[in-house]
Amino acid sequence: MAVIIKPSDIEQNSMSIISAELEARGETLPEETADVVRRVIHTTADFDYVDNLVFTENAVARGVEALSAGVDIVTDTNMAKAGVSKPALSHLGGRVQCFMADPIVVAMAKAEGTTRAVVAMRHAEQHCPDAVYAVGNAPTALLQLSEQIKAGMRPSLVIAVPVGFVNVVESKEELLAVCREHDVPAIVALGRKGGSNVAAAVCNALLYRASGLTDPEERNWKA
Repeated sequence: MAVIIKPSDIEQNSMSIISAELEARGETLPEETADVVRRVIHTTADFDYVDNLVFTENAVARGVEALSAGVDIVTDTNMAKAGVSKPALSHLGGRVQCFMADPIVVAMAKAEGTTRAVVAMRHAEQHCPDAVYAVGNAPTALLQLSEQIKAGMRPSLVIAVPVGFVNVVESKEELLAVCREHDVPAIVALGRKGGSNVAAAVCNALLYRASGLTDPEERNWKA
């Protein structure tokens, strides 16, 4: 007979397994970043993120503070947008937006012969420059954000976790260096790994802390 387990029980059991495996590996996560790292491991079953995830100083605290104030989240894919916790976000008064399919963005990208991700980041700055920007797919979005930050844009946080092989490593390293230079908080998955699911996982870890919904049982009850 199949055992039926509540979603909250599955999550709690998974986190317990993750904590036990981290302990067995001799890994002690810093308190500030532990929730984010565990959430990403929970999403990917990949313990490499213990080393791959890099945080600028106070990035988590600054991201949580911004989300608590109701800033929006901008994603580079609708998949990441779909993965962001709407119950947690609604408690904080924020929205999650993705401009990749916006007709204006599509038309401008075609006219300029560039990627929609590039135009979407420029478009997003016009509407919500102080948003949390979560990039899980498009390296060109990160390169564009780097240029916008150099020009004076100040996002509340940049989550830079695109996955792939072309310009992925370089775009993350460039974004991290620019954010450090201009005091923009950033969470970056160095190397090739990442993805829209990772972008959403990082957002959710911050949202759960900001909204006080770190307990999955409490979170499901309020959904």
